[in-house]
Amino acid sequence: MPLSAIRFVRLAGRLLSALAAVTALVVVFLALIALTDGAVSGLAAWSATLAAGAALALWRGRRRGRPARLAPFLPVAVAAALTAAVCVPTAPTARRYPPALPFVATQHWSLATGSRVAVYHYPPAHRGTRRPLPLVYLNGGPVRGISVLDHRFLQLLARRGYDVYAYEQAGGGRSDLLPMSQYTISRSVRDLAAFVDRLGRGKVDVLGFSSGGVVLTRALADPGVAARLHRAVVAEPGPMDGPTARVAGHRGRTSARGLAPAMTGPRSTHVPRYAVAFGLMRLGLLTPGTALIGQAEGDNAFTAADLGSDTASAYCARDAHRIPVEDTAQNFSFSPAASLRVQQTVRDSPSIAPQLRLSRTPAMLMIAECSSQLRQWATAVLADDPAVRRTQYMPGVGHHMWNGLDGNNDRAAAAITAFLEDEPAPVPDYPTRAGIPAFLHDRR
Repeated sequence: MPLSAIRFVRLAGRLLSALAAVTALVVVFLALIALTDGAVSGLAAWSATLAAGAALALWRGRRRGRPARLAPFLPVAVAAALTAAVCVPTAPTARRYPPALPFVATQHWSLATGSRVAVYHYPPAHRGTRRPLPLVYLNGGPVRGISVLDHRFLQLLARRGYDVYAYEQAGGGRSDLLPMSQYTISRSVRDLAAFVDRLGRGKVDVLGFSSGGVVLTRALADPGVAARLHRAVVAEPGPMDGPTARVAGHRGRTSARGLAPAMTGPRSTHVPRYAVAFGLMRLGLLTPGTALIGQAEGDNAFTAADLGSDTASAYCARDAHRIPVEDTAQNFSFSPAASLRVQQTVRDSPSIAPQLRLSRTPAMLMIAECSSQLRQWATAVLADDPAVRRTQYMPGVGHHMWNGLDGNNDRAAAAITAFLEDEPAPVPDYPTRAGIPAFLHDRR
């Protein structure tokens, strides 16, 4: 073999060896991040990795001449530079709240639970058609700001005579943060009761969407909270408790997930620090209260584009290329860590079915045709709550039923207002409680 070829093979071997060493050190760093839960913003794992790499480099170079003795330190230096990016914040570490909305005033209410929440009020547009009871809206998330798309729907309900109140749950939107340990589904239910008390208008009607529907369902299972509710609309709920969260099941018709164009805009997950933090949290290798990134920093860093295909999954496949912009970059707010924490408390909770079977608050369930939620999550409410008086299966829409497309807002509002006013439903009552088995196997 020619001398030049021999040198090339040796050089290639050294490069591969160096690359393997860098990779090994990065893997060690990530393992230590998980083991230390990101202690000291990841610096504990970084220092330990650097020390271990330096010790190994010293051992490998102990019998070499002075210049060659430094070669094993090159992979250590490269790995140190790569992993250092995970330890350096690039987003503000103090919470930056969204600016005020131009079309509605933001109030801040301190609740008896200790939560301080952002409140929005849409009074009825025409005094002559004012409904007797306030309507409270619980948005989805969990721990997410109310989108501009949802605000438009609340304005529609106000034009129909409803006195609409909405609040962003603690940690979401313009509401104050909580210590991570206080984000629980039980706290969310207590906050609802405290909000109704703070409103001071007696009983209220409540519309709960997605994770807000979970809060509302659990409120119906709590006699003390349910006593504050006049009627309840549970729209596209997530799992109501641990047993429900663990079921396998069926979704509705095909959603736009995988069909819609990729979301554009900056992503925090393109930054090594947040890609590692959010990725390991999602895998359960970091706790929501990780010391790698603080709650406020994570909230500031997370963007709408980070939701990826989750937004598309809330629309029918036929709408894949006309999904509306749900929010503005300035108004978007989502707390990934707090959201995971709340979801974990739902998964860890025992069955609420025995309590829900005692519910007497009139309720309506709304299910979307192209729902990305498991149908069993909704039918569990129907099966266990004897006070569910009607179920509205909404054709032509995905999880986000009031989406501004093709009159969907008006159809959703018609179903909601008909129930609240005890008028005939605009669509058939489907599925019925007896028809749950057939519904779960019906792909229409």
